[in-house]
Order: sequence, then C-alpha cells, then structure tokens
Amino acid sequence: MTKEDIVKAAFKAWGREHYRTTSLSQIARELGVSKPALYRHFKDKDALLEEMYSTYFDNFSDFIRESYDKAISMENKHDGGLLIMRTLAEYYIRNREAFTFSLVKVYSVKEAGKIRKEFLARGLKLELLSGSKKECSVFPSVFHLIMVTLIFSIAQFHQRNEANKVSPSEEMIKQAIADIETHVTKGLHLNAGIAVSLDYDRLERQAAEMMPREQEENGLLLAVAAAVAEAGPWDVSMEMVAQRSGLSKSGLYAHFKDKKDMLSKLFIKEFSGIISTAKMQVEASVVPEEQLYLGIISIANYLRSRPELLMSMEWLKTRRLNMLNIKKEAIVKLESLIRCFKQEIIMKQDSQFLLWTAQWILFMIIGILAWGPAVKTETGPNNNPITWAKKATEIPNESFHVLFRFAALGLEGFTCEQ
Repeated sequence: MTKEDIVKAAFKAWGREHYRTTSLSQIARELGVSKPALYRHFKDKDALLEEMYSTYFDNFSDFIRESYDKAISMENKHDGGLLIMRTLAEYYIRNREAFTFSLVKVYSVKEAGKIRKEFLARGLKLELLSGSKKECSVFPSVFHLIMVTLIFSIAQFHQRNEANKVSPSEEMIKQAIADIETHVTKGLHLNAGIAVSLDYDRLERQAAEMMPREQEENGLLLAVAAAVAEAGPWDVSMEMVAQRSGLSKSGLYAHFKDKKDMLSKLFIKEFSGIISTAKMQVEASVVPEEQLYLGIISIANYLRSRPELLMSMEWLKTRRLNMLNIKKEAIVKLESLIRCFKQEIIMKQDSQFLLWTAQWILFMIIGILAWGPAVKTETGPNNNPITWAKKATEIPNESFHVLFRFAALGLEGFTCEQ
C-alpha cells in the first residue's frame, strides 16, 4: 500500500459523503487495512487532506495545460474561454470525486489567493482567461457565468447518473459537453433585439412596487436561519438553534423530528416565498424577456432582504436537494414558475428542460449573491491582498443585468449590437 493508494481511496470514500464526514477509519475500510497502517504514511487526517490538495491541483493542472496554452494565445477571449470550458467539463465529468472535492474543499474556501498561488506554482495564470478589462470591470464577468453554468451542469450530470446507477459512456460525455456549450453560447434563445434594449429601470420599479409586504415571521424558523447563517447547513446543530430560540434542545423536538427535518422546514418556507414572489412578478408581463428579468430581480430582491437565507442554500453547490427530503415539493413549485413564461421556444420543451432552466437561473442568482465578487480589505504577508466576498446586500442591480443577458442570449448576448 502506497501513499498514492491511500489518496485515491480518500477521494473515493469521502466523496460519497461529499467530504462532510471525514475520518481515517473510512479510508482504512475502503482499503481493507487497519487504521494504524495509515499512520505509516500520514501522521493525521490533516496531513492526508494536504496531500489530497496537492494531488488535486497536480492532476487538474496536467489535464488542462494543453488547452490553457492554446486559450491564452487566442485573440478572441470568448473562444479561449469556451476551449477551457470544454476541457474542464471533460475533466470533471470523467472525475466525479475531483469535482466534488473542488466544490467542497477547494473553491469553498475564503482564501482565494491560496487557490491562485497553487495554480501559479504549476504555471497557470487563470486570470488571463477571464476576458477583457472591460468585461471584468463589472460583476459577474462573462467568464464567471460560464463557470457557474459549468458547475451547475456537471453537478446535475453526476446527480442524474448516480440516481440511475449508470457509468457515463463516451457518447454521454460527448453529449453533455455539447449541451453545456449550447447553454453557454445561446442561453434561452430569446429575442436579442428586445433583450439588449430592455428598460431595466422601469422593470425594477415595477418589481419593487409588487414586493409582498413583510408578514409575521415564525420566530423559531428565524432562530434556525440565524444559526445556519453562523455555522452553515452542514455544521449547524440543534444545540445552536436551542440557544438562539430560548428553547431547550428537548423542546425543539416538539417542532422538529431531527436536524434534517428542521432544515427541510426552513428551506420549504423560504423556497415557497421565493417562488411565490417570482411567479407574481412573471405573471405581470406577457413579454418573455421582461418576464425573465422580473423573475430574476424579484428573486434577487427577496434574497437580498434575507441574507442569512443564502447560507441555508449552500447545498446548491453540490445539488443535494434530495438530502433534505423535499425534492418533490420543490420541483412542483419550480415547474409552476417556469410554465408562466410565454416564450414559445420554452413552452415547447419537456418538463425536464423546464426544470433545468428554473434551477439554472436560481443557481446563478445565488451564485452571484452568495459567492460574489471579492474586495480588498487588508494587506497580508509580502503585501499580498487578502480578499473577502462582498455582502449580498451590496451586489447592485447591474450585476443582474449581466446575468439576464447571459441567461437570455448566452455569449451571443455580449457580441450582438447594442
């Protein structure tokens, strides 16, 4: 048994639980050895995780290097971005454990500079792929939206195959990459002339006027939301909620069967509010392009008014809606929203595509608010800037103008005439 064998087993064993529960005992069981046998190679779990980080960045860099060299030499940055996107899609589709590890243990960290440093050490300066200075001067950049769409699409691909208990064939991989490229380049195929001349100010005033009045909140669920915002949905405990609510832990069980039930009730309550608000806005227009923006800005407004809710939706990064045992109820609500759109191209699609569309847009909105732009706050060692994410309430409406155009028209929305 080598160090490489242990690292491979770690990716496989911990990946099944999305790296939420990690122990050397799991790795030992995977390899069929005793736990003490692992200590000959790694002194503890942290040492193994550090080796996993190195392995992840090494394998990732080796796979994309050829495409990276081609992409940075291309005059058209969009073409370079698409080349990298196709390469990343292939890598993460073929390597499910690496994909999950990247979401949970790499790109979820606040120290963005650490990720940049790892890539620079391997000769990759990924910011060279992020488009022109003009495109990067606002958030989100086109490159950011491409990557968000890529993450969403691959997560759904793996979730579907896991549910069906099938290993992806070469044809499935090829089709998945082609589908992702179509979504990125074309969006929802809406009318370019209407989309690029949309009156955002008018629609935003309309959305603000139609926002539902604040209703009396459930105090207990507010305590749940606050605890989740502090610790995250995976690490929040019943004890934390009990402290915030003023109830004893045993008293909580009069309201919730367990932690999963608690999170489920919080999510369904807020998810219902999001969908109801968006549906009311969408039904206020018969113009598909206006409907799309009204839906986007109303969801954004709802979440900006409840920033603690964004942490409750952290599950979106790994698409584990089924963990909360609420998949059916959430799907019904999403489908009722997307069927309000009066776009013929959308209405001709089957339920699977409609649901994909609704979830994709929701994922992008949350991606902007929860994993938004970084701003300089202080200077670290060697004068390197330390960056932290902006607060959701600071994300301006202009960010959702960019998201709308990308969702409506894809990359083509940024090359058509203004």
